[in-house]
Amino acid sequence: MTQAAPPPIKLSALRDIGWKEWDPIGILPPGEIWDHQPFADEYDRYLLAVAGGFRRGMSLEDATQYLLRAARQQMGLSPHPLQIEQASATARSIQRYMAELDGRSPVSA
Repeated sequence: MTQAAPPPIKLSALRDIGWKEWDPIGILPPGEIWDHQPFADEYDRYLLAVAGGFRRGMSLEDATQYLLRAARQQMGLSPHPLQIEQASATARSIQRYMAELDGRSPVSA
């Protein structure tokens, strides 16, 4: 018996999370939404990497650290007090989304 493929990840759901909770560069103007912005795909690869990581068993702490590294190393941002909080909140929300999508309970760090 073959195992069914997991449900597809909705990029729009990840973008909702990423733009609301993360946006490390701070390019979305206050009060705006990401939809139809020319830069809407700015964080897609990082958000998709975390979502896929959760499907492969990535821990919440590893997901948070991945987002921190992305902001600091790939985007070249200097550390600031909110980075850990934003990365952690984003990772938790993606973990919750993936658990709901895949029909399982989210696992804490």
